[in-house]
Amino acid sequence: MTPYRQPGVRLTDHRFTVPLDHAAPNGETLELFGREVVDPARAGDDLPWLVYLEGGPGFGALRSIGREAWLERALKDHRVLLLDHRGTGASTPQNRRTLAHLPTDEARADHLAHFRADSIVRDCELVRARLTGGAPWSVLGQSFGGFSATHYLSAAPEGLREVFITGGLPSLAHHADDVYRAAYPRIERKVAGHYERYPMDVERARRITAHLAEHRTVLPGGYVLTPEAFQSLGIMLGASTGSHRLHHLLENAFVRVGDRHELADAFQESVLAALSFAGHPIYALLHEAIYGQDERPTAWSAERVRAEFPQFDAVAALEGDGPVLFTGETIHPWHFDVDPSLRPLKEAADLLAARTDWAPLYDAERLAANEVPVAAAIYHDDMYVDTAHSLRTARTIRGLRTWVTDEYEHDGLRADGPRVLDRLIGLVRGEV
Repeated sequence: MTPYRQPGVRLTDHRFTVPLDHAAPNGETLELFGREVVDPARAGDDLPWLVYLEGGPGFGALRSIGREAWLERALKDHRVLLLDHRGTGASTPQNRRTLAHLPTDEARADHLAHFRADSIVRDCELVRARLTGGAPWSVLGQSFGGFSATHYLSAAPEGLREVFITGGLPSLAHHADDVYRAAYPRIERKVAGHYERYPMDVERARRITAHLAEHRTVLPGGYVLTPEAFQSLGIMLGASTGSHRLHHLLENAFVRVGDRHELADAFQESVLAALSFAGHPIYALLHEAIYGQDERPTAWSAERVRAEFPQFDAVAALEGDGPVLFTGETIHPWHFDVDPSLRPLKEAADLLAARTDWAPLYDAERLAANEVPVAAAIYHDDMYVDTAHSLRTARTIRGLRTWVTDEYEHDGLRADGPRVLDRLIGLVRGEV
């Protein structure tokens, strides 16, 4: 654990051993990675710890350079731990290669069931004991990290000094079907806003979709770009600059090759970078499982609920004169057919979708009696997390203070991190 430097910060890398199954502490173990970040001028001070829980599920913590993003504000009065939660980043990553040693698809599904918020929080409690000597710490949870922070308030509030949540207050009791039934209209609004901003993209998207419907298109590395996969580029529309980036992606999709047009290499490479789950397969594997809390299976909820919204049918759109609607923040069975990083895990994903023994994640009674200072940024028309669900949860958690804003999309913490975090700190400490 030798400290090293980047501009304006001192870094120390930490590794921790935790059980795969906290109910079997003497069984298989995982290694967690966390990066400590501190202001060099305060490295010797007894600063309170702030642990950052990234969104996803499936993404490792922020890989920052110096004091960028929200760290500029956090380092004023915290020692920060950028924790790769289990299965992500450098914390025993879970993917088609690392899971290949398990003998059956059932074993893989059972293994992956230990990578939800309940296990993440128990990991945090073990890490906290190592780093703080038992003192409570602060938590900053972005998106799915906010889901984990909400579970933390339910399961181990004694470990918390204060909690900051950005774009990540979950529904406490809704089934995944309810989550996606609320999601598709939000996605449709984001697509309508994109087409209003860039009306030329209506015809561009139709042309690309028609080409994909007529020509089997395999991207570099083996990803099969189907019309449905192309539609899923709409996941970009939930970010602050996502509409602009999607427009730039679409405007140079084709090149002329003799007397015909083909999809440009640069377009294919950019689409692959946007759609591949190679770097974060847990996102696809557990995206619906994060909502599982009872005997009802999630059962490929987003796919089933999509049938209630026929306007998202790309083939039907081509048969008429309407726009092709993009999708986003939804995982479907076909993802495990088109993406080579997911294909070997298709059967395990099916088993997870059929699972009926998920443990409850939130304790409404305990949240109603909460004594931990909590503040949450709720984005007014967040594409990824339903605003109405978040507000309902906010009213359930005693003492939670909200900042509802339309200044940012879901990635407000990245877009304007110092201001967003400063506002939440001010709310928690009664300064706003």
